Amino acid sequence: MLVQFEKYQGAGNDFIMIDNRSGKYNTLGIEQITWMCSRHYGIGSDGLILLNESPVADFDMDFYNPDGSKSFCGNGARCVVAFAKALGVEATTHTFKAIDGIHEYVLEDTSIGIHMGDVNHIELVGIDSAFLNTGSPHYITLSDDLGTENTLAIGREIRYSAKYKQDGVNVNLVQIKTSHEINIATYERGVEGETLACGTGATACALFLAFRNELTQGTVIVNAKGGKLAVRFARNETGFEHIWLLGPASSVFNGEIVLS
Repeated sequence: MLVQFEKYQGAGNDFIMIDNRSGKYNTLGIEQITWMCSRHYGIGSDGLILLNESPVADFDMDFYNPDGSKSFCGNGARCVVAFAKALGVEATTHTFKAIDGIHEYVLEDTSIGIHMGDVNHIELVGIDSAFLNTGSPHYITLSDDLGTENTLAIGREIRYSAKYKQDGVNVNLVQIKTSHEINIATYERGVEGETLACGTGATACALFLAFRNELTQGTVIVNAKGGKLAVRFARNETGFEHIWLLGPASSVFNGEIVLS
């Protein structure tokens, strides 16, 4: 099978994009997807996205982690919006369908914004850590050491702990700069390693900061290793709503690959 693809990146998160509106690639298997995502044997990426037709939105985002598992991906979502625009997909509703439901999107100059789901519960773990779900599960912990070695060590320890081993969890280390700005490092399940950015992780970290600082609304700047993201939010009685993840997304290259 000959597969035509494009590579996109958003704040260093890179994704293989495939236009599957015709259904041509419906037979792609998990082994083929994981091979394409491999940085040593395939194209290399933090995930693969099939852009499909949708009867309820502008398009459908079918996202796969490098291990073949599925989840929602914030930066992948921003990239697929850019991909859809480049393909000329008509923006009739400014929405797309993902594994967790319908999301709105906006294009603001060079920034692409994704409306994230409401977060109604933050589980505190001591005073410096928390667990919350922003479309994917995230364990957040404060740290002054965002180096790769420390990120991998803490990430693996938590991800493979008894509590999270079966379903997995993303682990984010957070260094607070100001009341509205943080630096982060990310260990992602599915990738099973460090990524330069994570959209759902950036959102989770921003909301953790807002929760700690008792912010009612506003924007938190999130400095990932691959670039700068922003998270807008409003607080309600149970958690957070009107959550938007914003940042750049761009094409890197396109090509075609033969799969057996």
